[in-house]
Amino acid sequence: MKNQNLLKTYIIFTLLYLIILYFDLEGFDWYMKPLLLPILMATVAVSSSFPTKKFLLTALTFSWIGDIILLFADKGELYFIFGLVAFLLSHLVYIILFSKQQNTRTIDNKIIFWIGVLAILTYFVFMINTLFPKLGPLKIPVLVYAIVITTMLFFAFKGNLKWAIPANNYILIGAIVFVSSDSILAFNKFYAPIAHASFYIMATYCLAQYLIVKGILKLNNNNI
Repeated sequence: MKNQNLLKTYIIFTLLYLIILYFDLEGFDWYMKPLLLPILMATVAVSSSFPTKKFLLTALTFSWIGDIILLFADKGELYFIFGLVAFLLSHLVYIILFSKQQNTRTIDNKIIFWIGVLAILTYFVFMINTLFPKLGPLKIPVLVYAIVITTMLFFAFKGNLKWAIPANNYILIGAIVFVSSDSILAFNKFYAPIAHASFYIMATYCLAQYLIVKGILKLNNNNI
């Protein structure tokens, strides 16, 4: 019951934050952003114990650190790079988290598996080909980050074919939305400005974290 109430609180705070962000109510979004992920972290903390609980909390913690650092991104490129590193670590932990979930099914349809792999690789090649000429000295860091988020998406997709339903779908959709958030951020920063980019980045990011947390808790038999 506590984790359900905390998730509802997260939804309310997120909607309020996104309204503030969309209408560009200066200053308020800066103070609200650091409050969001701690609510999800508290949701996980009060949930019943499961083998990968610490990994989920660690991934959320690195994401939260990234959120804090990126608040200062307009003060220098180093803040963006350090924020990138924090989210890189978060995605690496998500990869470990996904790889350690209990499988209840086998991959019966190899065609679907390889179509999914092809789609993920197509996304990766498209992003790199599109952004690489614009990256300048950030080519290597962004390439490493792209490899990691693509790998995270692959593990979520692979797990989707082997994990219990419907938790598997929450996690896969969460991973897809997370990659979408990072892609919007990358296009806005390196390719061309996107109207209301901050709103779309944070809307997809907040939804992604929510879906992954809910999926992992469901997968591990938490009442949520």
